[in-house]
Amino acid sequence: MMNPQWKQQLIGGVCLTLAAAIWGGVYVVSKVVLDVIPPFTLLIIRFTIALVVLGAFVAARREFIARRDFPLIMTVAFVGVTISIAAQFVGTKLSTAHMGALITSASPAFIALFAVWLLKERINGRQLTGILLATVGVLIVIGVPDEADAQSSLIGNLILLLAAVSWGLYTVLSKKATLRYSSLSVTTYVALFGIIFTSPLMVWELSVTPVTWGFGWEIWAGVLYIGIISTAGAFYLWNKGFELMQAGSGAGFFFIQPVVGALLGWLLLNEHLGLGFFAGAAFIFGGVALSNLQQAESYEKNEGTPH
Repeated sequence: MMNPQWKQQLIGGVCLTLAAAIWGGVYVVSKVVLDVIPPFTLLIIRFTIALVVLGAFVAARREFIARRDFPLIMTVAFVGVTISIAAQFVGTKLSTAHMGALITSASPAFIALFAVWLLKERINGRQLTGILLATVGVLIVIGVPDEADAQSSLIGNLILLLAAVSWGLYTVLSKKATLRYSSLSVTTYVALFGIIFTSPLMVWELSVTPVTWGFGWEIWAGVLYIGIISTAGAFYLWNKGFELMQAGSGAGFFFIQPVVGALLGWLLLNEHLGLGFFAGAAFIFGGVALSNLQQAESYEKNEGTPH
């Protein structure tokens, strides 16, 4: 019979893998949808759909969050939705889908750093080296584009880096919240407050960039995918995975995202994967492999007990 600790790790890993794979695909879908729906408007639509889906389950199960904990949830929502997801959409619109997937894959490094600071998790030399390697990879992608990567934008890439940093903070703050409440409740309330905080930006956006809502079914299909699958589903899976695992241990699963995002960007959008992309990717994946190797050794040494 499987050790309960290993079972928890396995379930957490499956949740994080599915979430990261879904988000790898959302860069491609959002790149298409953003051609007709501006970023903040799409963000509000996305989280409104997620709120309806998740809210029905929360209401049925009566898993409500106490008002005394609203400041924490509001902070999680502002960092994760208003800053990180908005930066992801804006950066992807200005850059390319595969750059969006790769640059934001630096998030595990920031998750580990914020976990040390806020959750008091330990970080060792090998993990630190892995983080530095991954950071070098991101800097290569942002600062050393080749002619084939002319599709991407320096400003867009820097905004995507902001998305990566803020996502690291969001993940660790969500981990703190799930120590008190279920992943379902946390994800639902984050969607609610995210809508509240981001609505003024949507109103401003629509005042300067009016939207013609007569687009075809394929755009609506993309909107539904983003709202139901990549928000309601993937956000829940991501928060659930970190509920079951240490933040430092789960961070590496985020690197499934750029693999899926890059491949789909190349396959569906004919985006070129230039030299800068592959050089940066090599550093990033080398860094996360080094960090995960140390985590695996530590886990085995402690017989699967989180430490």
